[in-house]
Amino acid sequence: MRKKLVAGNWKMNGARESNAALLAALVGGVADCACDVAVCPPFPYLGQVADLLAGSKVALGAQTLSEHAAGAFTGEVAGAMLAEFGCRYVLVGHSERRTLFAECDGQVAAKFAAAQSAGLIPILCVGETLAQRESGETSSVVAAQMAAVIDVVGVKALASAVVAYEPVWAIGTGLTATPAQAQAVHAAIRAQVAALDADVAAGLRILYGGSVKAQNAADLFGQADIDGGLIGGAALVAEDFLAICRAAN
Repeated sequence: MRKKLVAGNWKMNGARESNAALLAALVGGVADCACDVAVCPPFPYLGQVADLLAGSKVALGAQTLSEHAAGAFTGEVAGAMLAEFGCRYVLVGHSERRTLFAECDGQVAAKFAAAQSAGLIPILCVGETLAQRESGETSSVVAAQMAAVIDVVGVKALASAVVAYEPVWAIGTGLTATPAQAQAVHAAIRAQVAALDADVAAGLRILYGGSVKAQNAADLFGQADIDGGLIGGAALVAEDFLAICRAAN
């Protein structure tokens, strides 16, 4: 049985005071949540968040990392730095990194490898745009994004990773894939991995990310191949995020 994971991506949001209030509520409220829980704050708050999460069941994650281990890369953050701050997870290839910052499949694969080299668990994000879905390209786009990573690191690397399917058209738009639509893509991802290694596929946690709310979380998480969620806006509201975590029970 795959244990569900609910990870909150704060994106470029937060402040020291509001972070403290949010995390106090989360740490106090996750006791009745059977799933794994993680939060991914912006880089400047990693130290604060790590301190506030110390001893709790909420894990720390980061939103991206450099594919380089060190060097003259102004503004970048290495995986070893994230690990030193206590990060367990790191997002890799989030749609906003792909679209706004032109991260290509090759760079995403390199970042995936760098994360694992630093002892981090990459959460590999894949997904299609609205135009790609409407033109029937969902399966091929997602399969290509998965293959780009598998071709570099090998399928067994997925045994120490998480995948998040995030339809780009459903992120921050209020639109959500139906449970059946999301399940179909999750099942296709698992089948793609299973064709290479059935054991890795059976254990791989695949999250859904795309306007997950307390109201739809239970239906999404009830699907056979959906193993939790990558949560955006709702992760900034303790009551909403905790309700999503409880839906994963």
